[in-house]
Amino acid sequence: MTDTPAPHGTPDHPRVAVRGEARIDVDPETARIAITVSTRGKDRRTALEGLTHRNNTVLEIVRTYGPAIERLETGTLSITPELTPRSRDEKIRAYHGRVHIIAVLNDFTALGELTTRIADLDMTRVDGPWWSLRPDSPAHAAARRQAVHEAVQRAREYADALGSHLTALVELADLGAENTTPAPPLPAAPGGLRGSARHGAAPDTAPALDLEPQRQTVHAQVNARFNMSPPEL
Repeated sequence: MTDTPAPHGTPDHPRVAVRGEARIDVDPETARIAITVSTRGKDRRTALEGLTHRNNTVLEIVRTYGPAIERLETGTLSITPELTPRSRDEKIRAYHGRVHIIAVLNDFTALGELTTRIADLDMTRVDGPWWSLRPDSPAHAAARRQAVHEAVQRAREYADALGSHLTALVELADLGAENTTPAPPLPAAPGGLRGSARHGAAPDTAPALDLEPQRQTVHAQVNARFNMSPPEL
């Protein structure tokens, strides 16, 4: 009959349980900006045409950066009527149009120039940047490996203190490795960089912003259980 160690260890097969943890700081891999294009017209058609023109202008500028743009997406679009103040009927004063665009860049030099060009457009707002790592970033694997190494080292130190040595790994449980500074949701409150009220301004007249990437913290934790030799007490 095989002498199988008990689930919680025995005097002949003691068990040690430890936690390994790692926290590393790395440079971000991508930056996300949110662009809001707005327009106002006396009727729905005018507002929609103005919004279409400004939206196309923004998209054309962003696309000129080629491979620096990792992702370009259009979010929500809205055309909202504005009622005449203190009017007893539903008389519409104007229409407001708005479209949200998301751009994710992997070239931070291009990011500063693009942000300035977009913010210099009429009736355009820029929020961000939000720095992040890709889900498959090597930094996550590095943090997990470091957490495992720490767990093994810690278990060995406990075993050494008892005059024992580790004999087998019983369990390794991943508690998650994630970026602790994720990109926040798009803001709804006023703020961000806004376009000027000038018409006909060249999109590249303003100097490019010098943006410093925000370091990202990657955290990993593991629980580990080891069997060890009987201690010398």
